[in-house]
Amino acid sequence: MEKSEKIPLQKILIICSKANIEDVYAALVMGNGAVMEGIETKIFFTFFGLDAITKKQMNKLHTATVGNPGMRMPGGLAFPTLLGALPGVEAGVSAMMKKQMDALDIPPVDEFLELITAGGGEIYACKLAMDMFKLTKDDLHEEVSDVITVGDLYEMCDGPGTQIVFT
Repeated sequence: MEKSEKIPLQKILIICSKANIEDVYAALVMGNGAVMEGIETKIFFTFFGLDAITKKQMNKLHTATVGNPGMRMPGGLAFPTLLGALPGVEAGVSAMMKKQMDALDIPPVDEFLELITAGGGEIYACKLAMDMFKLTKDDLHEEVSDVITVGDLYEMCDGPGTQIVFT
């Protein structure tokens, strides 16, 4: 049996649909890494992920403390979901996470968007979600290339060597 030839990754489409710090930064880190590797990169923000590219919300992202099985307390113990529901806990955990990110020199969302587009990556907003949330292009960060439909996005990403990643 002949081994099939592997097609190298040429294009990547990253879809971000959530506005918590961990999902937004996963999309941004993967997108920036792809750009740095010379891979054609498009990041599509939809539904609550739009908060990451909306000027009024992009610097107010939080960590999900309720229902997050990956949350750990100091010492490695699981973070009790009930604790995350208490007033101020989510804000405190989010502030701690942002402080750790600052210590690692991880840029804020707006700077990350600039890095990605400066490297040739493209940032898009979902037209359906924009309409649902009554947002306009003026509400979005200037690094957003356009507001497009899912069909438009898929047309941009056709061909061999394309990978779609959903965060």
